[in-house]
Amino acid sequence: MDQQRLDSYQWGASFNEHVLHKTILVGDSGVGKTSLLVQFDQGKFIPGSFSATVGIGFTVMLLGDSGVGKTCFLIQFKDGAFLSGTFIATVGIDFRNKVVTVDGVRVKLQIWDTAGQERFRSVTHAYYRDAQALLLLYDITNKSSFDNIRAWLTEIHEYAQRDVVIMLLGNKADVSSERVIRSEDGETLAREYGVPFMETSAKTGMNVELAFLAIAKELKYRALWQPDGPSFQIRDFVESQKKRPSCCSVL
Repeated sequence: MDQQRLDSYQWGASFNEHVLHKTILVGDSGVGKTSLLVQFDQGKFIPGSFSATVGIGFTVMLLGDSGVGKTCFLIQFKDGAFLSGTFIATVGIDFRNKVVTVDGVRVKLQIWDTAGQERFRSVTHAYYRDAQALLLLYDITNKSSFDNIRAWLTEIHEYAQRDVVIMLLGNKADVSSERVIRSEDGETLAREYGVPFMETSAKTGMNVELAFLAIAKELKYRALWQPDGPSFQIRDFVESQKKRPSCCSVL
């Protein structure tokens, strides 16, 4: 990954000012809103025609202690790549967008990657309320990151929406030789709080797309729910997909 892209994942000290401005592009379909945004973001124009911007979208936040692999988890999902080596921890909040297709419906996920350090908590707290789903990560090789999950859940219940979708993820499952948290411990904690759970690996991609797919399916189901429509339970879906040999594709 080149330096410009790497820098985009690591916001500078300007975020310490706790300032973020949002600009919304509006106008008829086809006037070029997406091309304008791509030109500003990437400095290039996309020639030819492409599908209209997706009409259903949700915000997903990644939470957990510093070092559990949130940024690598996001990059693996967004770009299918793993950031090897050491890099600077996320400062404040960064975000990426990805569109997935769920049961024939295009769903846009805006994914916020948050800083895990205590000094940035006042910044991230302000964004909890806008998130429809939260992926809470711990590191299976780091006991304190698991012990702190209860504190994270306390913050979530204080600052997030009452009906926010929460999923617990035990990351770095590829480093099994250094494991200190059993899978059973994650399962037990998840059952206590009534949330789905799976172990993941940002390095190998294990269950990364499944985690986002499950969240997208749950949010899509809630947004388009109909009394006579089929029911959906995210925990049942996760458990059924985890038992499949090929469970990690966005369908």
